[in-house]
Amino acid sequence: MEKARLPTVLWSLLFGNLVIGTGVMVVPGTLNEISESLKVTTAAAGQLISAAALVMCLGAPLLAALVAGWDRRRLLAASMAWYGSLHLLSATMPSFAALLPVRMLTVISPAIFTPQAAACVGLLVPAAQHGRAITFVFLGWSVASVLGLPLASLIGGTLGWRAAFTAVGLLGLVSAVWIWRVMPDGVKPPALSRRAWTETFRSGPLMVCIAVTVLYSAGQFVLFSYFAPYFKHSLSASPLDLSLFFAWFGLFGFLGNMWMSRQIDRLGASRAVNLGIASMAMSLALWPLGVTVVLTSLVAVPWALGCFASNSAQQARLAGMAPGLASASIALNSSAMYAGQAIGAASGGALIAAGQMSLLNWYGLAGLLAALGLSSYATHLLRNRSLRRHK
Repeated sequence: MEKARLPTVLWSLLFGNLVIGTGVMVVPGTLNEISESLKVTTAAAGQLISAAALVMCLGAPLLAALVAGWDRRRLLAASMAWYGSLHLLSATMPSFAALLPVRMLTVISPAIFTPQAAACVGLLVPAAQHGRAITFVFLGWSVASVLGLPLASLIGGTLGWRAAFTAVGLLGLVSAVWIWRVMPDGVKPPALSRRAWTETFRSGPLMVCIAVTVLYSAGQFVLFSYFAPYFKHSLSASPLDLSLFFAWFGLFGFLGNMWMSRQIDRLGASRAVNLGIASMAMSLALWPLGVTVVLTSLVAVPWALGCFASNSAQQARLAGMAPGLASASIALNSSAMYAGQAIGAASGGALIAAGQMSLLNWYGLAGLLAALGLSSYATHLLRNRSLRRHK
């Protein structure tokens, strides 16, 4: 039996997530150019990543409560207009001191758009298409990693970081117009109740799982945030080399996510999360073997395969642990991802400032191994709780 087609409005949300993802990753992709143009150190430029991640971490749950009653056509279109306009404004900033606060204001949009786009999907499609529709909308982030980040990195490396920011800004405005034209009026998902938030925070297994997300996100972003300077200074890579690496990494990230979506029911969500974390840890353990761009690309394959897959599996794990609290726990999981990015980028910047760029992978590996251990403990807690219920 042929599957019913998804409504065309979802394409506008997918494109919005593509622009959001590209804009979030444009700083890591152009970090060398930002550092050189604004005459700051690599570690200082990395503050753009950690500060933005902190805003997104705190903003996602707080803004979810603030905009609960807003019409989603107006909210999502305004969010993308804000994102596009502030990227264009960022491209005109004369100094790092001026760019940093503008960047922090810019990333209010990702804190709003991605969770709120997902929240309104259930009101745009029949219940039978809900899961498929959400997965479709989130493909925008995967496409951003395969196409958006490599193109932004290439534009930044050849025309300068301001050109890359301008490109993201223009795409943001296109997205705003598209959403405004196709999104129906009156789409207002129900707000999360205070009771749901309270139960989520009181659930030991849920909160341990969310701490796992913080750890594996931090472990990755110790190094991922600084791929651009690492490839330039350690591997003498050109802007084209870096762009091709990002495309390679994004491709395997997309493939890993697709494989995980098909195998997670067979593996079980907890085992799938652990498999993803272990895969990423393998790459960081083998990282010193990457003495050329080609060898580094090969070493990075397990990391890429586990990168998006582990987060998808973690969301499924949280939803399965407490289906009634899924909206709250997944919102907190998004915040945990951004918190980990902030911690990892700040830690990596401190290492680079201390002249220890060669240690980035080892600190990242420590975070991933800690995440793997805590993830196993979360599984143990959940199993014990299940056994007590059946006694």
